[in-house]
Amino acid sequence: MADSKTILVTGAAGFIGFHLSKLLLESGMKIIGIDSINDYYSIDLKYDRLKQLGIILIENNNKKKYESVIHPHFTFYKIDLQDKNQINSIFELHQPHVVVNLAAQAGVRYSITNPDAYINSNIIGFLNIIEACRNFPVEHLIYASSSSVYGLNSSIPFSVNDNVDHPISLYAASKKSNELMAHTYSYLFDIPTTGLRFFTVYGPWGRPDMALFLFTEAIINDKPLYMFNNGDMIRDFTYVKDIVKSISLLLTKPPQKNNDYFNLNSPGKSIAPYQVFNIGNSNPVNLKYFISEIEKQLGKKANIINSPMQQGDVKITHADVKDLISYIGFSPDTSIEYGIKEFIDWYRSYYHN
Repeated sequence: MADSKTILVTGAAGFIGFHLSKLLLESGMKIIGIDSINDYYSIDLKYDRLKQLGIILIENNNKKKYESVIHPHFTFYKIDLQDKNQINSIFELHQPHVVVNLAAQAGVRYSITNPDAYINSNIIGFLNIIEACRNFPVEHLIYASSSSVYGLNSSIPFSVNDNVDHPISLYAASKKSNELMAHTYSYLFDIPTTGLRFFTVYGPWGRPDMALFLFTEAIINDKPLYMFNNGDMIRDFTYVKDIVKSISLLLTKPPQKNNDYFNLNSPGKSIAPYQVFNIGNSNPVNLKYFISEIEKQLGKKANIINSPMQQGDVKITHADVKDLISYIGFSPDTSIEYGIKEFIDWYRSYYHN
């Protein structure tokens, strides 16, 4: 991508947004980062990610300002996506060519007890982003969906051709809503949109509410490790660097109008400039093996407590990524053994443990 291109990344202080911003900055691209830095999990971790990107918070005369001390092509704003006026101001000022919307209220279980957060962030926030893309036209809008949209789907592996009408959490429903909203705007206003259904992303700088982080923390600190559904679960764990490389390859490959759509019969494509892809490792592992590999890397056994399946969880995830590989010529294939080692090395370094 030409250096003159400006990429707007929402959720830039988040797990995936941080890694994507880092990759694109190292590639010489100009990045506009947005994040609300909410307290769903440690804001210190979010600020430490930003420090890795060269962003520091400067306070002067009771005024706060974020400045880049490393990358002259990185500008950061602490903004909530619900603030439509500020979002529009940033689009008007920077005129981004491509938008990657990774900001969202994450967490399947949290959505059961805090539904308002998902409507505000994942629906209203996404509406403000896609409206800005309409009013300040962009070449491509890429946005995060989730494997959670497959819900009660029993066809394995999960394909973008499968029906996703039966989500089992509000988080999943909000992500499917994003796909529907994107299709509508692609059709009505010719906005090229690409939705990405992420499958259990993990790796260094990961979220503290996700399995690898929770399990590692429990084992290191001699705390109980709660293994849901007695370990009878299978997950398509996907290494974060595979995720962001896939996104980087998609930046300059927006979907085109598809006059053959009605012959394709594929929910992942449309007559509009719209497409949806799975991004997964496509080599799922059993939860018991996942835990045993963490134990192996730590050199320490877990204190496992078998627990029932939690509300909103599914037993198996497995991504069919043939369409993605065909489209970008890259296969997310980092091994779970390598990925866990990289995370644990980071965890020990970051927490001095």
